[in-house]
Amino acid sequence: MTANAKPDPLFSPDEATDHIHGPAFAPVTVIEYGDFECPSCLQAYTSLKVMLPHFGSQLRFVFRHFPLREAHPHAELAAEAAEAAAAQGKFWPMYELLFTHQQHLKEKQLLDYAGQVGLDLPRYQNEMNDHVYLQRVQENMQGGRHLGVRSTPAFYVNGHFADVSFGFQHLHQAIEKALPVR
Repeated sequence: MTANAKPDPLFSPDEATDHIHGPAFAPVTVIEYGDFECPSCLQAYTSLKVMLPHFGSQLRFVFRHFPLREAHPHAELAAEAAEAAAAQGKFWPMYELLFTHQQHLKEKQLLDYAGQVGLDLPRYQNEMNDHVYLQRVQENMQGGRHLGVRSTPAFYVNGHFADVSFGFQHLHQAIEKALPVR
């Protein structure tokens, strides 16, 4: 990036559409493009459960959808279910259930999870039948493609790609490196 180039707006989380965990004032923002049916994303989920409390208020985590439909046939519908839950203020509980039950993401199971997190089920079913949130999922994917995402999970730490293909310790190190020196 040249000195005059503006940072890509995709690296600035949008409170209205993104799923954000952590404070806006955090010095480090981690954006993940993930897939609920991806085994590596499940490993990332497990690693993040340790990293988020470790870094506390110094870290803001953003999850965006990037379902790899060809490899994971239930991932896109699971992403839609997560968005339907988000519309009812329950994204993070649904996110947890989708990852902890990754092998069970068929329509009936997604409905069961919607009930477990306390969603208004008639609303959920109507929105899922009408694919109300498919466009939002596709917009996440389009943004990921714009950034060069080809596989999941894909992480960006303060706008810089963090390669986790050799383990999530690399993500931890990238976060530590991005922290302001005290």
